[in-house]
Amino acid sequence: MTKRLTEVARKAGVSEATVSRVLNGRGGVSEATRTAVLTALDVLGYERPTKLRGERARLVGLVLPELQNPIFPALAEVVTGSLAQRGFTPALCARTIGGISEADYVEMLLDHQVSGVIFAGGSYALADATHEHYRRLTDRGLPVVLVNAGVDELGFPRVSTDDAVAVEQAYGHLRSLGHERIGVVLGPEGHVPSRRKLAAMIRAAGWADDTTYVQRSSFSMEGARVAATKLIERGVTGIICASDVLALGSIRAARRLGCAVPADVSVVGFDDSAFMTCTDPPLTTVRQPIETMGQAAVDLLVTQIEGAGVLRDELLFEPELVVRGSTAPARHR
Repeated sequence: MTKRLTEVARKAGVSEATVSRVLNGRGGVSEATRTAVLTALDVLGYERPTKLRGERARLVGLVLPELQNPIFPALAEVVTGSLAQRGFTPALCARTIGGISEADYVEMLLDHQVSGVIFAGGSYALADATHEHYRRLTDRGLPVVLVNAGVDELGFPRVSTDDAVAVEQAYGHLRSLGHERIGVVLGPEGHVPSRRKLAAMIRAAGWADDTTYVQRSSFSMEGARVAATKLIERGVTGIICASDVLALGSIRAARRLGCAVPADVSVVGFDDSAFMTCTDPPLTTVRQPIETMGQAAVDLLVTQIEGAGVLRDELLFEPELVVRGSTAPARHR
């Protein structure tokens, strides 16, 4: 018991005496402090006293694939802030290489009886990944919202950037600068947002079955460097990337081949994540409206939690092209 009091007190940022008063149902504790103690008890996995079990804290899970890509911390900031304003306590779950899997996080969140879950960049976006853990959420009737495109059969509400518009903006920009050989660096084959981007590129560029200017990569700078190297060696003068991280890897590839960016090769990213104004050169990119999307995801989730009907249609948000220094008129080679 003493160990439990100490851990809960540390987690909630209060004294052990305060924790004891809450657990024993005594007065003299503010509602905010009482909620903090009960939430700490839940998060640490301790059983509540019987008389408090009907007062389960309103926890909401936010599951992210990583925190190294700045776009995910940016989304987390919006979502956690919006949840707190609505009276919910966010539980941030970020996967790491060799660490806890998304399925494991789902089990943990279910064990803590969360009120709902928001996913971003998860297995739902990969057509060939396992989706069984999402079906466990469906079976429990737990409110769920996905951020950005996923496989259709899951049936969860989705808040997405319009990938087709993003590609149209990037392609139109490069064409206006005189680029004719424009390639794309996309995510893996089964990545649904990348599939959408490729479909839009095929329409915009009028490609048939020719994939000469298409390369796929993991969402890493190292993978992008390999992919972009192949495109540049095939003569492209403009590269559209499925993320800012891929764009930075593409710039690295150009430089290793002795090409200048943007004098020889223009590069366009996707996200407009933090510090893209500080890169060399500053990155031209297509900005995802993360703040609007994060707030919309929370609104959709809370609507479900409160028992109101929710549309299963996908909400598409229009991105914005942000022109900086990584694109310039084509120098025909």
